Amino acid sequence: MAKIIEKHLQLEFPLGHHLHCMIAQLPNRLKRRDHLFCLEDAGEKWRQVKSVLDLVAGGEGNLKRLHFLMFPECAVPVSRFDEMIDFIGKEFRPNTVTMFGLEQTTLREYRTMLIRFHADNAEAIDLVEADIDSGDILGMPVNWCCIAVKDAKGKLKVFLEAKTHPFRGEEFLDKDHDLYRGRHFYLFRGEPACFNFMTLICLDYLYRDLYSSNIRQIIDHADRMFFTMRQSLDAIFVIQCNPKPEHRSYRDVLTGFYGEYLEDTPGVRDTITVFGNSSNESEIDGIQCDSCYGFSYAVISGRHKMMPYQENEFSSDDFHGTPVCRLRFGPGTRLYYFNLPLHHELDPRSSRVPLKVHSVLKWEPEQGWIKSVDGMEGNA
Repeated sequence: MAKIIEKHLQLEFPLGHHLHCMIAQLPNRLKRRDHLFCLEDAGEKWRQVKSVLDLVAGGEGNLKRLHFLMFPECAVPVSRFDEMIDFIGKEFRPNTVTMFGLEQTTLREYRTMLIRFHADNAEAIDLVEADIDSGDILGMPVNWCCIAVKDAKGKLKVFLEAKTHPFRGEEFLDKDHDLYRGRHFYLFRGEPACFNFMTLICLDYLYRDLYSSNIRQIIDHADRMFFTMRQSLDAIFVIQCNPKPEHRSYRDVLTGFYGEYLEDTPGVRDTITVFGNSSNESEIDGIQCDSCYGFSYAVISGRHKMMPYQENEFSSDDFHGTPVCRLRFGPGTRLYYFNLPLHHELDPRSSRVPLKVHSVLKWEPEQGWIKSVDGMEGNA
């Protein structure tokens, strides 16, 4: 099983006030080259990613209050990694967390990146070195992500994770083409606001074997935090490039995560789980699935008050009868900006809704990001 590594961060989030998250639901067009899946349109993809970075750095409207920015799995070209990190470090505001997936690389290059940022990834390097000592695996492909944190003092910290479970394009008879299985997850403990969160890549959220599971391990760790320090896991961010974002496996795991009746799980009782997917313009090896990708969503416990609701760009439901409240977005190429709720359970005296959408932006190639409200468009 993957090891959970705790990292303490100086993040001065506002006390007693909700935080803000943006999902960049962008398209991924992946093409197999040799034994790696690479972005087919890396130049255009970077232009789109950079436009989101510029928008956040500009901070128009209440974007100055953005705390978490999510890009999909495999969204950023490896060749632009340095440019991405430099921009975040120089232009983003303090107390900002940026999570992004990078196109595949080899274990050799992933190891080099871990060593480059060894101050933030020392424990992860040891786990990778133990794997490398066990066999000739440096050429194996790695699906990986970066969590770039600009802390309260403006210092940039760079954390790297490798995916622990393959996606549908990575399962082959040839062992050399297998995906490297990551050995660690980071659990970030933000202080002084005591906001604790994790970032996972897609199926890492639910990977199971006959004896244990990632999600069970996360729940147990969060419960230990609660019983020893009265702190809980506040958020899980799951970045995806997933043609089946609403697969029954996710529904089953969410049911157990939020509706466990056989034991008390206070460490995750108020966790918000955010799934950020690629858009419906995505394709892998030329295979499109118009009705599959997209539909990013945020999930909170069913104890919160959130009635069924329907808009053009988003809706709310209980994910087909699960004990949750879900804010579900559409399939298109969009930026979804919304709040992460506070720890409020159902209050019969109030009609307050815990999840609110601040804005939805639509991508137009000639205009960039423009605001979309009930089908009407205007300047963002």
